[in-house]
This record gives sequence, C-alpha cells and structure tokens, in this order.
Amino acid sequence: MRTFVGSVLEAAGDYIVDEVKDGFDALRLVPRADYELVITDINMPDINGLELIHTIRQHARHAHTPLVVITTNDRDRDVERALKLGASAVLTKPFTPEDLLETVARVREAARRRAAPLGEGGSG
Repeated sequence: MRTFVGSVLEAAGDYIVDEVKDGFDALRLVPRADYELVITDINMPDINGLELIHTIRQHARHAHTPLVVITTNDRDRDVERALKLGASAVLTKPFTPEDLLETVARVREAARRRAAPLGEGGSG
C-alpha cells in the first residue's frame, strides 16, 4: 500500500514523498522534519496508526500537520478514534489514485486556510 500511495503522489508531480516501512520508522523520521502532510495506515507492524497519530500530535512541530488515515473499514471504531486523536481525513481501502489525490488536496487546502493570516484567506 505504501508503494502505491508514494507512486501516486510522486507521479502527480507536486509531492516529495518519504516512505517508511513501519510505525517505529515513522516515529524516528517525523520529529526530525517539517512535513506538510502525513499519511498512515491504521494497520501497521509494531506501532499502529492510532498510536502514531497520538505521538505525532504530542510534538509541537506537528500539532497541526494534516494527517490522512488509511483503513479497511470506514465503520470501524478505529476511524472514530483516529478522528478524535486528530486525523484530518480517513481514506477507506480500496481507493483509486483520484480518491487519494482529492483527499490530499482537500486536507492540504484546509490546512493552508487555517494557517493563512486574516485577510489572506483566513477566517474572520
């Protein structure tokens, strides 16, 4: 799945992708860089996506970084937990490249609007 996601985003030409093999690698990588977006699967070896979201949200650097969660069941209690922990969007497998790109574009745009100063697309 991570190879599919990475290749779709890279093929779109608007993204630089860092892939990791598991949650431990993500925990080592994420605090060291400024990411515009994080995509995680709920089901990962070692540390699941919910634990990853919780840990990412504890870092000031990524407290508001958009997080897209991939899951196999959109009615799962894990989806509700992911959203409560701070996930920006949920993408249910199977999904198309277009679904992925639309979701990523939507959460990036929402993050840009929240970060924009008043008078530059911000609310208020």
